[in-house]
Amino acid sequence: MSFLAKRLDRIQPSPTMAITALAAELKAAGRDVIGLAAGEPDFDTPANIQEAAIAAMRRGETRYTAVDGSPALKKAIVAKFARENGLDYAVDEITVASGGKQIIYNAMVATLNPGDEVVIPAPYWVSYPDIVQLSEGTPVFVACGQNSAFKLTGEALRAALTPKTKWLILNSPSNPTGAAYSAAELRELADVLLDHPDVWILTDDMYEHLLYDGLEFATIAAVEPRLKSRTLTMNGVSKAYCMTGWRIGYAAGPKALIKAMSKVQSQSTSNPCSISQAAAIEALNGPQGFIPVHNASFVARRDRVVALLNEAEGLYCAKPDGAFYVYPSCAGAIGKTTPSGKKIVTDTDFVAYLLEAEGVAAVQGTAFGLSPHFRISYATSMEALEESCKRIQRACAALI
Repeated sequence: MSFLAKRLDRIQPSPTMAITALAAELKAAGRDVIGLAAGEPDFDTPANIQEAAIAAMRRGETRYTAVDGSPALKKAIVAKFARENGLDYAVDEITVASGGKQIIYNAMVATLNPGDEVVIPAPYWVSYPDIVQLSEGTPVFVACGQNSAFKLTGEALRAALTPKTKWLILNSPSNPTGAAYSAAELRELADVLLDHPDVWILTDDMYEHLLYDGLEFATIAAVEPRLKSRTLTMNGVSKAYCMTGWRIGYAAGPKALIKAMSKVQSQSTSNPCSISQAAAIEALNGPQGFIPVHNASFVARRDRVVALLNEAEGLYCAKPDGAFYVYPSCAGAIGKTTPSGKKIVTDTDFVAYLLEAEGVAAVQGTAFGLSPHFRISYATSMEALEESCKRIQRACAALI
C-alpha cells in the first residue's frame, strides 16, 4: 500500500515548469536549447523596487507580518484598486499571499466541497484545474477556440452553469493565449451571472498592465458592481513589475471570504516574505513609467514572432491582445511524419519534435486544455526569438 495520499492521483506537476526544467537540464548537458516555456519577463526588477527591499532590511523589517499581509501593503493595494480600477475596498477586504497561485489555492480550499463545480474556460493556465481538484472540486471546461478569439461567450457560459457550479475562473489578459476581454464582453458574461446568484467569480488580472494596441483593461467587478459582493479580484506584482521570484500575489473580495482564506494561509505558509512585501509597496506606489517602455519591447517581439510563425508550414498564429505569449495552431503539422520516421499525432508530439530536432522548448496545448496548439513565451531577447522561429520554420518544412 502506498503511503502517498490519493489526492495526488488527481493532479500532475506543472507542465510549464517541467518543460523549463528540462530545457535547463539539456543546456547544462551541452545542448543548444532556446527555452520559450517560462512565463516571466526577462527584464530585471526596477532599481527603485530593489532599493526599497534593501532599505526595509536595514530598518529591521525582517520579522513576521500579519498572516495575510502587512497593513502598509494592504493600504497600497486598496489605493491601487481605487486608482486604477475604480474599485473601493477596505483593508480587511484585502489578502496577500506568496504569489497568485497561493491566492487561488486559498480560495478553492476555503470554499469547495466534494461535488462543487468550477467553470474554467479553455485554454486555461495550467494550475487552475489541478488546484480545483486538490480542493476536492470538479473542473468544468468550456472550449474557447480560435473562432471565438479564445474567449468565453455568454451563451457558452450559460450552457456550462449547473446547480453545482460554485465558481467561474476568468483570466484576462490570458495565459496562454494573450486574449483580453473588453468591457462589453465582460458585460455579456455579467448578465448571465446575474441570473445565477450562487456562482462566485475569481478574476485573474495578473497581466493587467500588459495590454497592447490601445486596448483598455476591464475587470468584471468594475463592469458590474452588483457582482462585487461575490467576486475575488486577484492580481500581483510578478509580471508588470518583473518580480516573479519575489512571490507576492494579492486579491480583494468580501470580508468573509478573505477571512476564510487567511485561515487557510495561517496553517500553511503564514505571511509572505516581509522584504518582498516592502518591495511590493514601492512597486504599487512608485514610478510606473517603465511599464510602457517594457510593453513597447513586448509589442515589437510579439509582432515579429507572429509574422515569423505564420511563415512556417502548417502553423497559424493569431496576434494576441496582451501578456507575453502566443498560442499558435499546429493543426497543419498533425498527421505528418518527421525525418526520423515518427508520426506527429498530437501537439505533444509536435513540441517534442521541436525540442529534439531544433532545440526549441515550447509547451504543448494539451497542458492548457485546447489542442492542437502550443505556447511560446516571447519574454526573451529578439535575437533568441528570431533564431527560435527560424528553427521552427525549418522543423516544419522538414515534415513530410
